Amino acid sequence: MYSEEVLDHYRNPRNIGEIQDADGLGIYISESCGDITKFWIKVKENRIVDVKFKTQGCAASIASGSMLTEMVMGKALEEAQEITKDNVVSALGGLPEYKIHCSLLATDALNDAIYDYLKKRDLPVPKNLQKKHEEIESQIEKLKAMGYIMI
Repeated sequence: MYSEEVLDHYRNPRNIGEIQDADGLGIYISESCGDITKFWIKVKENRIVDVKFKTQGCAASIASGSMLTEMVMGKALEEAQEITKDNVVSALGGLPEYKIHCSLLATDALNDAIYDYLKKRDLPVPKNLQKKHEEIESQIEKLKAMGYIMI
């Protein structure tokens, strides 16, 4: 069902944890399965110099977050934004079709962390990041109102 790469990242996740003085923090919650992924980034000279994540979810969600941290370390913010869920799935050696959405949790949480970094510094925010952030905020408010989350 899962590739060896997925199982390795699930059993031995890389860069798991939090960055206390993070430059950006992003979150994504899957309405379809309830998994939650958070990303913390540290940025220096427009490059991601440290990245951590936490996921409350399945093996595919954890593996996707772990793989994405390795993929973005040292990358410029613009390069990191270009990484898609398909890139993550490919790097993991594939995911079952019904688990593909798990890779979206990681990429959307990372992009939300980049949004947070840019917004805090009054830097230009690309329209796609602004739109996605608004969707995430709306989703979080909806889930809070329903009593599902308390973040």
